[in-house]
Amino acid sequence: MARTIRTNCPRDCYDACGIVVEVRDNAPHRVLGDPEHPVSRGRLCSKCALAYNGVWQDREARLLYPLKRVGARGSDAFERISWDEALATIAARLREAREHHGAASILHTHYSGTLSLIGFLFPNRLFNYLGASEVDPDTICNAAGHVAWTLLFGNSVIGFDPRTARDAACVLVWGANPSHSAPHAHEHWLREAPGKVVVVDPIRTETADAADLHLQPRPGSDAALAFSLLHCLRRDGCFDDAYIAAHTTGLEEIADDIARATPQWGEAQTGVPAADIELAATYYGAGPALLWAGQGLQRQATGGNVMRAIGLLPALTGNVGKPGAGFSYLNIAPIVAGVDLEWLGGAPIAREGGKKVSHMELAARLENSDEFKVFFAWNTNPLASAPEQRRLRRALEREDLFTVACDVFMTDTASHADIVLPAASFLEYDDVTFSYFHLLMGAQSKACEPPGEALPNAEIFRRLARALELDEPALYESDESLIATMMAQMDPGFDFAELKRRGHFALGDEPQILWAEQRFDTPSGRIEIASAQAEAMGLPRTPQPWADAEPADGQLRLLTPASKWRLNDSYANDRHCADRTGAAALHLNPSDAARLGIHEGNTVTARNETGAITLQARLDDAVLPGTAVSYKGRWPKLEPAAENVNFVHAARAADMGESTSVHSTLVSVEPA
Repeated sequence: MARTIRTNCPRDCYDACGIVVEVRDNAPHRVLGDPEHPVSRGRLCSKCALAYNGVWQDREARLLYPLKRVGARGSDAFERISWDEALATIAARLREAREHHGAASILHTHYSGTLSLIGFLFPNRLFNYLGASEVDPDTICNAAGHVAWTLLFGNSVIGFDPRTARDAACVLVWGANPSHSAPHAHEHWLREAPGKVVVVDPIRTETADAADLHLQPRPGSDAALAFSLLHCLRRDGCFDDAYIAAHTTGLEEIADDIARATPQWGEAQTGVPAADIELAATYYGAGPALLWAGQGLQRQATGGNVMRAIGLLPALTGNVGKPGAGFSYLNIAPIVAGVDLEWLGGAPIAREGGKKVSHMELAARLENSDEFKVFFAWNTNPLASAPEQRRLRRALEREDLFTVACDVFMTDTASHADIVLPAASFLEYDDVTFSYFHLLMGAQSKACEPPGEALPNAEIFRRLARALELDEPALYESDESLIATMMAQMDPGFDFAELKRRGHFALGDEPQILWAEQRFDTPSGRIEIASAQAEAMGLPRTPQPWADAEPADGQLRLLTPASKWRLNDSYANDRHCADRTGAAALHLNPSDAARLGIHEGNTVTARNETGAITLQARLDDAVLPGTAVSYKGRWPKLEPAAENVNFVHAARAADMGESTSVHSTLVSVEPA
């Protein structure tokens, strides 16, 4: 007889869905949506429904035991070893690196393979205590946006409570695609919002298609579009002069830029019809209005400037700190709830000396045999997600670089490791989950034992600390203690056992009005339109009304957004998800395809100075002329040519945060 437990999805997704697991002793568990969860409402998104009932329960696909490499890197030639041998081997190489080259010669990389809080953050305690170096995780994703909105607002991780959409006259979704990246927000939240929905996206996504208005700017012209909207808003009397005087600084420095940015100028800069710019300004200016800035928006060469520019919309219309108003980049629920994330990740025990390395320089830095001696990858798969894949793989072929991978599956990165450690999945240990959009916290409830000898992330790193004979108590804190402390910090009025019974809890019964106190952690305490901090960083004092030049010499601007059937590069190894996506494709506007002599289904090559990839052409009028789209999330080892789109992703940093500029990639395309 099956029993049921409530748990929550810990994937890197805005929705953070509630789950009900039917636990069955002699058959695969059934993983379903929780009907009492306000986001999932009884149904998981299609990709999670397939993968959680598919490859995540496939013992043949899982890593079951520690492994030692016995063949060439990438050959998947491993032999099974014991945990004692694996941990002793790793500990010996870590000691050797520390003693002969310093702890900074140990480089670890991690990100969002799981976002349950202990699995996501606790392993950092060990590396912080050692004083090891770290690949800055956000540089592969969203660092430019964080820098930009910290300069502007003093904070980039507190947004609006989505429940306040009930009071909004307009929801402006800029550079996010909920239909792929927040399926339930697309299905429920946006459709149920009573106000107008405006989507800004260079691709006509399902969310854009369902909106009241879709603005489709040329990639790289978002800042110019923002200034053109501001021109209309000021002209129509929608600037909140009292709010500007009380809570902002520096408007006078961009007044002339706003004055010049007429709708006609905006159309010339962005390709968006002037009438649509006017209409979007009318919808947003009616207020109150919400601005949701997607993470994909700032993955371009001037992505930080784009974020500063669009952030002017709520700042100058006073859409801050009142019902139905606000702005959101990330809305980290545990921070709102009071969880001390620095404590959880080991900041109090951190030793100095470690280096920060951007993903944009990872391949180049690993090539240097004098700098790093150990490379430890956990919770991430850089040999699918990082730029300059060919160069990175060559760097990881260094025989003097000792590489460890900790994962649930044999990813490309694990295939190149010297030691592979098998990690437990979210069904196999207790933890706390969160949303980075909705103000929801959840229980991750253990449904079954890990297969083979797999272990939860935290237990792996506790055992490694013991193998290193370290005496810091924080390195050995139990999951039970960590969870109890987090529950006390959040103080919901009940313990973790009750949270497991309930499944989740919302932060407050009514919508929270974030930023109501109008306190901004900037040097002036105001929203800083003009920023001396930015100037000191070598950036313009103010946001600029820039638009990138259109691609020249017949090149196309390659966008690589989130796939409908994969989650970053999770689920690439689920055959049902793979069946639905088919061969890797390059989506082209029919006019570009005709110019290039390409027909539907042709095999094409996209190339640039970084590399070349072979894809199947798809003619798609949802894509702008001059633009090509290939959806991310494939493991190279599972592709016919053993490559993915990151083989043409040059490691050029954006304007802020040493962050990715992947959406500024240019390629030439030709029939293969």
